Amino acid sequence: MESVRLSKRLAELGLCSRREADSYIEQGWVKVDGKVAILGQKVDADAVIELDARARQAQSRRVTILINKPVGYVSGQAEDGYQPAQVLVTPDNHWKGDKSGIRFSRDHLKGLAPAGRLDIDSVGLLVLTQDGVVAKQLIGERSDVDKEYLVRVTGRLSAEGLARLNHGLELDGKKLLPAKVGWQNEDQLRFVLREGKKRQIRRMCELVGLRVVGLKRVRIGKVMLGDLPVGKWRYLAPGEQF
Repeated sequence: MESVRLSKRLAELGLCSRREADSYIEQGWVKVDGKVAILGQKVDADAVIELDARARQAQSRRVTILINKPVGYVSGQAEDGYQPAQVLVTPDNHWKGDKSGIRFSRDHLKGLAPAGRLDIDSVGLLVLTQDGVVAKQLIGERSDVDKEYLVRVTGRLSAEGLARLNHGLELDGKKLLPAKVGWQNEDQLRFVLREGKKRQIRRMCELVGLRVVGLKRVRIGKVMLGDLPVGKWRYLAPGEQF
């Protein structure tokens, strides 16, 4: 196996993001085979890589925030006059039911980025994180974390159409990964996906003659939306994992 940049190798190992890796290397917090690493260094697959305790402390201070996103907010940067969901992360909007024990700090807003998208007209669980490891787990190329949605639809769905929703549809010329789709009640479908193409569920439904009139994400991996009220947020608790 050919050598790769140390920052890429650290990210592949799930120790941090590439950007975090470069920062740690610059500060002398990474060793390769017992020697302090330098920025841009390449390593072999069998290299012994160590992270200094200071890097782990910096990581432990990073937070992940869960929001019940309302309609009318975008996931990332402001666009077309709509505000990003991050503006909801204020002390007043902090859910009283948060059991994480983490106290709000303005530092928790620095470098906060969405790990996955929700359309402006969709609601439910949105993750914002400072932690590159969490981001990679949820939206990295090899992510296997499933996301669950409740989708209200209009139109008629045949047995064949339901089978195609589960497996057999294409978007943008590429076959979609298998999904789990079934009826939650008479006008609502439950989707479980492991990928997140732009407006994927709405486009899937259009292909089988349905129109989505409401979409809510209720779970990401092992983390549930639960009782978190619309427009409120909480911290991902220590020990809580996707």
